[in-house]
Amino acid sequence: MKSILLICCVVLFQLNGRARPHEVWLFDQSGTRPDGGGGTLYIYDGAELQGNNAHAAKPEVIDLGTTAHAVAVAQTGSTPVRPHMFFFNRSQTYGVLAYVSTGHVLFIEAKTRTPVAFIDVGEQAHAAFPAANEQYVIVANQNGKKVHRIWTDYEQGIFLHDPAATLDLASGVTPNGLPKQDPVLRPDNAPICLNLDSSSRFAFVTLRGGGLFVVDVKTTPMSIVAEYDASVIHPNGCIGVEAAGKLYVNSGGGGATNPYESDLYSFPLAEFTPTPAPPNTPLRKLVFSRDGFGVADSHGGALTKGSRYLWVADRAANLMTVVDTSTDLVVNEFSLISGRSADPTPDLMDFSPDGNRAYVTLRGPNPLTGNAPSVNNAAGTTPGLGIIRVTEGGRNGVLQAIAPVSRIINGVERADPHGIGVRMK
Repeated sequence: MKSILLICCVVLFQLNGRARPHEVWLFDQSGTRPDGGGGTLYIYDGAELQGNNAHAAKPEVIDLGTTAHAVAVAQTGSTPVRPHMFFFNRSQTYGVLAYVSTGHVLFIEAKTRTPVAFIDVGEQAHAAFPAANEQYVIVANQNGKKVHRIWTDYEQGIFLHDPAATLDLASGVTPNGLPKQDPVLRPDNAPICLNLDSSSRFAFVTLRGGGLFVVDVKTTPMSIVAEYDASVIHPNGCIGVEAAGKLYVNSGGGGATNPYESDLYSFPLAEFTPTPAPPNTPLRKLVFSRDGFGVADSHGGALTKGSRYLWVADRAANLMTVVDTSTDLVVNEFSLISGRSADPTPDLMDFSPDGNRAYVTLRGPNPLTGNAPSVNNAAGTTPGLGIIRVTEGGRNGVLQAIAPVSRIINGVERADPHGIGVRMK
């Protein structure tokens, strides 16, 4: 009898794990309109991505160049170009999409796929991060070298840009009296990503030229509470992942003068306060560092179920680095190169709710962002959605399938997947 009950419990656990309904949203950056606007949203049913036929999954396809474009023109008078980074709010009722070639941020009602509101913050909205408390979204205006705040009321569908909160990252000095932007300290203060901690107070702002600012996003205007220079935090960081009382931030390649690099740092969250700290404090920890031609360009990363491990994707090396968040030690590295793809080029990722699959965007042969043409660090051969089967409790994985995404223009493959998010249905 005990053995029968045990078998039943195991079967029920497995069924419940597989049955947790979810969907995967993937954004192709390539334009669908003659003016370069548009882009395409692919929404996959998670159940179709769990088996051996995941490569044949049929997504719901939404052309952002139609309905979304009409809403943008009506609300902002301009065309949004190149949908780039994407996140769901904590309750997963809305998706927040940033357009990197323009300053547009789009709020999409998730259940109905309805584009509700566009806000144009200026030159380039590289990324827009929803706060865990769901009160605001913080936007990285890349070439404007500014950080913006948008107030959010998801229940009412109301989203308001707060210009008084805007923080200029290039002009003036830090609380320590040092120049914000400086040829040696921080040569190029274009913000790449704004990684908010779970308290919804501090944003870790990575910079294109190296260095980092920690910003108190609750003040008006937003204010710098910690500063790091380029010798301590290297250029082009993107991921910001919180686990075990730490905030992980990486740096990467993709720049003309720095096409190959992959570093990961951790910061002790308890040591940050609203009172400004001296330069390069609290001390960051270097978890790993990898440089060299063709072997290093990290961009995306995500936590396994239970936050035990952090996976960091290297698009140049086609590699996944696995870090134990309890020790900050690299415990494994595994390649995604296989018979399914000789050059998958993994970029951004998220995990399935039950933790048995990782979903990763795979770049195309003509990448529109994050690529140094002299070396093609972000160019891949199989654009689409990579499905990685998680093994060894999160310490390892196998590229099980690729659901292809294609956009052929004049005989040339132009698809370039980038933004991604997983939503419970």
